[in-house]
Amino acid sequence: MVGQLADIHRLASAEIVVGVDGSDASERALDWAVALAAEHRRVVRVVHGLGLDRVSRVFGRYAVWVPPVLCAARVRAETLVERCARRARDAAPEVRVDTEVSAEGPAALLRRLSGSAYLTVLGAAGTNGLRTHLGTTLLAVTAHGFGSIAVVRTDSETDVVRGVGPVVVGVDGSAVSEAALGAAFEESSQRGAELVAVHVWNDTNFGEFAGDPYLLFLVPDIEVNEHAVLAERLAGWQEKYPEVTVTRSVAMSSPAGVLRKWSESAQLVVVGSRGRGGFGGLLLGSTSNSLVQHAQCPIMIVHPAM
Repeated sequence: MVGQLADIHRLASAEIVVGVDGSDASERALDWAVALAAEHRRVVRVVHGLGLDRVSRVFGRYAVWVPPVLCAARVRAETLVERCARRARDAAPEVRVDTEVSAEGPAALLRRLSGSAYLTVLGAAGTNGLRTHLGTTLLAVTAHGFGSIAVVRTDSETDVVRGVGPVVVGVDGSAVSEAALGAAFEESSQRGAELVAVHVWNDTNFGEFAGDPYLLFLVPDIEVNEHAVLAERLAGWQEKYPEVTVTRSVAMSSPAGVLRKWSESAQLVVVGSRGRGGFGGLLLGSTSNSLVQHAQCPIMIVHPAM
């Protein structure tokens, strides 16, 4: 399984893409992305979507294509991305920074670029992910993007992006969490950070359903089994990344609640993207969705290679 995760997102040419709109949240996301690019030796692409299709619905198609209107919108966007590029180059002169302004809406632009990006980065502010620098773009990209999508969230008490603490990964034994494990081990290795692998085995209301097979077993027996499941999932990755110190955590609780609690001390939480149902329109599971909106550190949502 470990050897199957190589894809276009891992190519040396794959960039770290960051969406900006001039807000404080997007600047924090930019700073975080640039620091990551320096660690991973990646190119940063600073992008902004004009969303001219939405403008056309408000002002009428004719107004959008009046040259002065179109020109003014593009000039403002190009000024923004160039200012962000200067900020990035000042912070890390060794990092190559490219820019892109597109007529596409921000969600469509970021989703398209995520198809070949090493990582796509967005910023978020407050305790509710819907009040973000790109508004509904955040959930649209995290749910329907490709590869790894990072949402840069701050600590609720300090309003800063935490740069210390462990990397925490949610493991449920699925192919989706296998992809998340690969990303988490890589991040832990690059950062020289401890990796905490969290396996929450009771995520379906323990004992509530008559057909629940766990009703036939004692809780201590179940815990032994779940520890074995976690150990099996980690074995190959620990061989590939022997330098990473791994702490295992098995809990009988809500996965979203446990991972939100870990986000209070972690520098990064990594999770898979797909809910149990796997419906095409609901690619962001309830745990990932909760973390995107309420975590207190950056979140990485990893979509498995298709």
